[in-house]
Amino acid sequence: MTETYRDELRARFGLDLGLDGEVPDDAWLRRVLLRRTQRRYADRPVPESLVRLLLAAAFSASSKSDFQQASVIWLKDRVRRDRLAALFPDMPWIGAAPVFLVFVGDARRLEKLGELRGHRQSNRTLEGFFNATIDAALALQTCTLAAETLGLGCCPISVLRNRIAEVAEILELPDKVFPVAGLCLGYPAQPGFISMRLPLDATVHIDRYDEAGLPAVVDGYDKRRDARHSIRDRQRAPERFGTADFYGWSEDKARQAMNPEGVGFAAWLRAHGFTFDEPEPAPR
Repeated sequence: MTETYRDELRARFGLDLGLDGEVPDDAWLRRVLLRRTQRRYADRPVPESLVRLLLAAAFSASSKSDFQQASVIWLKDRVRRDRLAALFPDMPWIGAAPVFLVFVGDARRLEKLGELRGHRQSNRTLEGFFNATIDAALALQTCTLAAETLGLGCCPISVLRNRIAEVAEILELPDKVFPVAGLCLGYPAQPGFISMRLPLDATVHIDRYDEAGLPAVVDGYDKRRDARHSIRDRQRAPERFGTADFYGWSEDKARQAMNPEGVGFAAWLRAHGFTFDEPEPAPR
């Protein structure tokens, strides 16, 4: 068995993945395997030219049918930034990070192009929303990986959708433009830690979807993660769920999911241009 990436894979998954045969030894892949979310930033500005380079990398990501339905709002104005940060006091890094970007799905621009070229069409269906969401998510992740390659740290902020009306007002979002996630960006003030991920046995399916082995795989993952970073003393809402003898990742996330997020987001989207209908077939 090759030793390449053994330490990195153990850091990410807590076990060996059994990479039989030769694999290329690549410094960038090692960096990806060891990536960390950063919420504390050094008092060091990020040059605007560097941010623009990272955004150029972000918009080099794949795009559905080359429609390019993603945009970014770079929140430079301190007043707007503070108003946004005040909505989420539990996340002070929104206001403290040297740079804050909001990646938005932009289903509006494609409609505008149709108007300019005399081919009016509506991009309000589920397909339009879905494609714009994926384009923005791909740009977000590409920006993150590019930033980390250059020594910066990032923290995605999906909680923006929980206060969609206020966020949309601050950012002056028109119809069919919606936030996918914000992104804090800056030079890390501390090393951070590597978040252990589910093993490939839980996330990779061969030929068909098969969850038969999930309980055992998750139990093993819970134990490995607990051994590295235990949360037994931080059980979520014990007054509601009781106190578990063993409190691992799966119990924590199952409890967390009982409090739905994004309440009102679908209604806001419908009020701002989306119907989520099936698209009409093209005329023959």
